[in-house]
Amino acid sequence: MSASAAQSAGPAPPLPPNRDPAWLGRVFWTGAVLLLLWPLLNATEFKPSQLFDARSREVTAQFLRSFVPPALAPDFLLLVARETWRTVAIATAGMTLALALALPLALLSTRVLSVSALRGRMGRVPFLLRQAVRGLLIVLRSVPELVWALVFVRVVGLGATAGVLAIALTYGGMLGKVYGEILESGETHATQTLLRNGCGRLQAFGYGLLPQNAGELISYTVYRWECAIRSSVVLGYVGAGGLGQQLDSSMKMFAGGEVTTMLLVFFALVALADRSSAWLRKTLA
Repeated sequence: MSASAAQSAGPAPPLPPNRDPAWLGRVFWTGAVLLLLWPLLNATEFKPSQLFDARSREVTAQFLRSFVPPALAPDFLLLVARETWRTVAIATAGMTLALALALPLALLSTRVLSVSALRGRMGRVPFLLRQAVRGLLIVLRSVPELVWALVFVRVVGLGATAGVLAIALTYGGMLGKVYGEILESGETHATQTLLRNGCGRLQAFGYGLLPQNAGELISYTVYRWECAIRSSVVLGYVGAGGLGQQLDSSMKMFAGGEVTTMLLVFFALVALADRSSAWLRKTLA
């Protein structure tokens, strides 16, 4: 190759570095995270070695052997089917009440639907109302559903009613918060145009915000219904009824086969909720 051809080809590309130039920062931040986690692990007395000593291995093996084979007696399967239906009913009824609570609170807390905010600054009364609604949502979701269930068990007694009310209050706060964030994070030009042209808040929501956010809202709602099924099982341990109460009884009686059967049913319920969510997202796409 001639000298003129070599000059026209330009300078040779630089060689790649022998090591990652960001390795020093990664090592620093990894060490910083481990340094912060160390006192937290000490505070929780986290000792993984206890899982592998001889006594723990023996107890674990004996416990796992009791799970096989699963209990398949007809009477027990009928009981599991009845309690499974009750669990789904608790989760669905609780989610229905949570939706009835969350939707109006989410609309009240959404700045996009505020007529006074169209001028640039929200009025004092709407602002205070919005902050009060957001405070109520914080109170509702800050109390775990297990605590609500313990309260309602004292009020209405043992049974599914306590579980339904516990899920309704906690999930109402969660849904209201997330719904508000979803509605405010999307495109708001169409909604503001509708409000400026005299449409009511519900009309602006139905024709402006809802169509573009329906898929995300439904997906999150189905996910929360799946979480409500899990919560209803946990609430059964405090007397709120459903599959969890029967699971607690079987655990106390060391009936591992019965526990296995109910866990398999529980896996099926979660898988069904996951498939339902995927189908709804595909339908709305």
